Amino acid sequence: MAEFPVLITPRLALRAFRPTDAAAVYAIFSREAVTRYVNRETMRSMQEADELVAVRASVWQRNLGARWAITLRGGDDTVIGSCGYYNVDRANCCVEIGYDLHPARWRQGIMTEALTAMLDYCYGATFAFRLNRVLALTELDNVASMALLCKLGFQDEGVRRECGYWRNVFHDLRGFSLLRREWEARLVPAGNGERA
Repeated sequence: MAEFPVLITPRLALRAFRPTDAAAVYAIFSREAVTRYVNRETMRSMQEADELVAVRASVWQRNLGARWAITLRGGDDTVIGSCGYYNVDRANCCVEIGYDLHPARWRQGIMTEALTAMLDYCYGATFAFRLNRVLALTELDNVASMALLCKLGFQDEGVRRECGYWRNVFHDLRGFSLLRREWEARLVPAGNGERA
C-alpha cells in the first residue's frame, strides 16, 4: 500500500489521523453547531472520539478512500478539522467528499484551502485512478457548505429527496458535483494573460 499522502498548503498541513488526535476531535464533534448538519450525534464521551479517530485512520489502510486531519503549519499540530473522500466508485471514476471544521476556524478560508489541496491531489497524477467526478451532499439549509462548494466550482445538481437518514429522520440533501475538466479549466490562462 502507498504511503498516506501528506498535503501542504501555505497555512495548513493535512496529514493522517493519529490516536493522540482524539481530544481535538472531541473538541470539534462535542459541539451541536458542528453536528447539526452531519449524520453523527453530538459526542458525549472521549470513547466516541477515540472510535472516530480509529475509523478515520483506517480508511486509507482499508483502501476505502482517505481522511486528512487538518492542522495549522507552524502550530502545535492540533487537529482543527478534516476532509476526505470515500464511496470510491472506480468503475465510474468518481468519489464523494466530506469535511468538518472547528467553529473557531469558520470563515477564515481554511476549508477552501484544504479542499483545494485535496482536489488537486484527487485530480492529480498520483491518484489511484483517473478520477472524473467528485460528489458532495449537503443539507438544504447548510448555506455555508453550499457557498464553499460553489466557490470551488461545484455545480448544483438539485435536491435528492430523503437521501439521508440520521437521528431517526429522513433528510433531503442537495447534490453538488465537480468534473475533472471543470477543475482543470481553472488553470487555463484567461485571455488577459492572468490565471482564470
